[in-house]
Amino acid sequence: MEASLVLLCLCVFLASGGEGRSPAGTVLPLQVRVQEVELEAPAANRLRFRHNVSLTVPVAVGTPPQNVTMVLDTGSELSWLLCNGSYAPPLTPAFNASGSSSYGAVPCPSTACEWRGRDLPVPPFCDTPPSNACRVSLSYADASSADGVLATDTFLLTGGAPPVAVGAYFGCITSYSSTTATNSNGTGTDVSEAATGLLGMNRGTLSFVTQTGTRRFAYCIAPGEGPGVLLLGDDGGVAPPLNYTPLIEISQPLPYFDRVAYSVQLEGIRVGCALLPIPKSVLTPDHTGAGQTMVDSGTQFTFLLADAYAALKAEFTSQARLLLAPLGEPGFVFQGAFDACFRGPEARVAAASGLLPEVGLVLRGAEVAVSGEKLLNMVPGERRGEGGAEAVWCLTFGNSDMAGMSAYVIGHHHQQNVWVEYDLQNGRVGFAPARCDLATQRLGAGA
Repeated sequence: MEASLVLLCLCVFLASGGEGRSPAGTVLPLQVRVQEVELEAPAANRLRFRHNVSLTVPVAVGTPPQNVTMVLDTGSELSWLLCNGSYAPPLTPAFNASGSSSYGAVPCPSTACEWRGRDLPVPPFCDTPPSNACRVSLSYADASSADGVLATDTFLLTGGAPPVAVGAYFGCITSYSSTTATNSNGTGTDVSEAATGLLGMNRGTLSFVTQTGTRRFAYCIAPGEGPGVLLLGDDGGVAPPLNYTPLIEISQPLPYFDRVAYSVQLEGIRVGCALLPIPKSVLTPDHTGAGQTMVDSGTQFTFLLADAYAALKAEFTSQARLLLAPLGEPGFVFQGAFDACFRGPEARVAAASGLLPEVGLVLRGAEVAVSGEKLLNMVPGERRGEGGAEAVWCLTFGNSDMAGMSAYVIGHHHQQNVWVEYDLQNGRVGFAPARCDLATQRLGAGA
């Protein structure tokens, strides 16, 4: 089956100074990239979970600067780039490390190799002799993995006046693989987002946020092919009034709690005006850390643990029964985790979407409300009815347990037209409804 992967490239708008200063500087244009990728389905009508739509930002790395495109991921720590000798999809150039005079591979053993990766799931390790490389190995929830060496180079922040060059550690990746995608040669090593790498933005010691001393950043994602904007530093009064929810901190290490994620407290879930009867214990991390709620720009849709998902599926289906026709195929599961699915002609579903009950993720002090077109996703390549007149649609909330996750995850699809601010200075995340296309125009960041 083929799926068109629409890649949203957010303009980078970087503050020229620290807290309290208005953003000013160069604005990079937004781009929309579409790539056809063949997906392997392990069973009929069943696709493995994967991050098939990504938010990407253009970045300049090295001396002289090389323009690269990186996935913006608040759920990951170490940034990485596909480097010389690694597989890169067509039209996706790898970073030429040997062409950068400021590039440096971290030797092993060294203090940087031993201590820098304490937050990584697999700490950096020494390569087998006679190699002197400090190696890193990364893996993700979509079953993809990346391996390479720990390195440093200059990242050029072009939003300031003048541009600011900062040195940062990153993974120079020479091997990338995924069990959920194949490239045109069938080797199973397609990055699939046509991106050169990933920009890790969580709170770990090796994240881009920590290494650059960024204490506040925000983004606004416009729906469809509209422009979006990312700001590092103070917003200069551009942001709308925000409702904040505190970041959840757990000091002791727990096996299933990600201490460097943007973890917030989910207080409840509502469908329309109905608050779902979900016990508080289901929404709170347990003694192992399982059950935390993370705000993640690197995941497309939103995922709920099984009990909460079952309650949402039942209530949404009940309230939408006069608007949407159930798919009626119990074995159908989209991306391995979405089985609340419906069928109908595009025009009819589009007309019904504005009447669907709003789903609210109630946080401590804030709420993320999901309504209209954001509630449903049309499954690529699936048609039903005479002549294929009907498309298949699935609710954009998935089952974490089916996806092999032990957490609630608020994905970027449900952050569209929401101003999202990560305030590390005060330990909180802010949300506000926004017209992201207008906000982008106001910042002068239009395509």
